[in-house]
Amino acid sequence: MNSQLYQPATILQYVAILAAIYVFLNGPFSGNSQTQSSSDESYDMPLSQEKAEQLVYPEANLQCDHHPYGVHIFSRSPLIIYVPHFLSQAELKHMIDISEDKWEPSTIYSNNVEASDTSIRKSDKAMIERDNTVQCIEKRALDFQGWPVDTFIERFWTQRYTTSGHYAHHYDWAFASKTAHRVSTFMVYIEANCTGGGTNFPLLTRPKDKRWCEFIDCNEPEQNGVTFLPKAGGAVFWENFDVDGKGWKQGLHAGMPVHSGVKIGLNIWSWYQKGHQAVVGGDAPKDEI
Repeated sequence: MNSQLYQPATILQYVAILAAIYVFLNGPFSGNSQTQSSSDESYDMPLSQEKAEQLVYPEANLQCDHHPYGVHIFSRSPLIIYVPHFLSQAELKHMIDISEDKWEPSTIYSNNVEASDTSIRKSDKAMIERDNTVQCIEKRALDFQGWPVDTFIERFWTQRYTTSGHYAHHYDWAFASKTAHRVSTFMVYIEANCTGGGTNFPLLTRPKDKRWCEFIDCNEPEQNGVTFLPKAGGAVFWENFDVDGKGWKQGLHAGMPVHSGVKIGLNIWSWYQKGHQAVVGGDAPKDEI
């Protein structure tokens, strides 16, 4: 593991990322101002057509095999849980197979404009079809959270990182309001035949118990925060907001550069939309779009 946190290619790019982080920490969606927004009933975010198309609903009569897994609570504030064996070996192979012919370059959004910038994000992404296996993983992710009210799983994307692939430090809780926000994240490792490629949280503190070294990189300097090791089948789950609706600053994270080999990850995001009603086995309700 590189002893330094990932840095962009140029000083200008570094300054740009710091500026974006400053906006997140101090702007209208930050923990500093979220309280005011959360107390304002008029600050509602309607469900847009684009977002509605990204929310998924289970098929009627969905049948899933029981899949046991363990959990290790890493932190309670914010809630961060490491889940070994969140996916089975058969599910891992299936997810790789259905992603294989769908890879396209990953993009970022800046000022609501989608673009490619490999200095910030260098990977390939694949939107996969929602077959029975995928829907059962969607269901497992929502079951894990205790079926929170008005909360839905977003459409799955897999991410492939080859040598030098990375995603610079960022938050998952942008574009938030009291009534609509990305409430939680799973980072699931599907393939981890690589060196490097861990998930770094620079604002977390490394635990003292050495048993965590099975799941995190205990060889890097402690000032680098905590880096979860990519292990196929394992997942890191974290909540993006506290009970008052403030974004957790400790949720800042990055996909560290892959030094060799291939890492494939699965993003599972849960979206809270106040009052939204799912149609089991169907599309989003037209009056909600």
